Amino acid sequence: MGFWPTGCFAGKTILVVGGTSGIGAAIAEAFLAEEARVIVTGATEAEVAAVAPREGLSAGRLDARRLDIRNGEAVKAFVGGLERLDHLVNCAGIIRRGEELDPEVFASVIDINLNGAMRVAAAARPLLAAAKGTITNTASMLAFFGGGLVPGYAASKGGIAQMTKSLAIAYAGDGIRVNAIAPGWIATPLTRALRDDPQRSEAILSRTALKRWGEPSDLAGGVLYLASPIASYVTGTVLVIDGGYLAV
Repeated sequence: MGFWPTGCFAGKTILVVGGTSGIGAAIAEAFLAEEARVIVTGATEAEVAAVAPREGLSAGRLDARRLDIRNGEAVKAFVGGLERLDHLVNCAGIIRRGEELDPEVFASVIDINLNGAMRVAAAARPLLAAAKGTITNTASMLAFFGGGLVPGYAASKGGIAQMTKSLAIAYAGDGIRVNAIAPGWIATPLTRALRDDPQRSEAILSRTALKRWGEPSDLAGGVLYLASPIASYVTGTVLVIDGGYLAV
């Protein structure tokens, strides 16, 4: 046995909210590879239906369900219906470039990205306490600086960072560790418009030390680390995974 605790996720139940595509799907895939049972959620039936049934060794260990994290009662019922929960990963999020200067759009982005994560975390607390489990939230580079076209997204991600630190304190007595990742510029549907704009893409890549867009799979190792026993003394941390964007 090496340094990595082999089998530490085998048989564990992982909930990846927003895990039907993009970053969340890559994280779900990584946990499946570690022999966990993974539940992913999407906001619509179409998102859930798009999740391909698993074959081979992971067959029967992936479950896709619909969950509207804007609905507090639905969140409580969903999480309360789980038999157990060992690790929660909050990945659900939206961005509305240019539209978020409208206060109503701003509020809707906050409600999904920040309030939604809090709703799920609060509902999951009893199960996670029983398992001495973990929460990993998804922040962003925009937790560290502003975005003129995305004030709602930036505010929500700054809020995720502070919520993570606060819940790490609040939930510590339950044995729950709470951390976050802060992805850099990752090739997902949310960044398609930027990647398709040569000028904007070049500006991003010129500042990124590794000179490439990140892939969703680049984030999975950080999430597994934060959820694993190796990180047993890590809580309240926002782990930056950005290809060196903040370092330049």
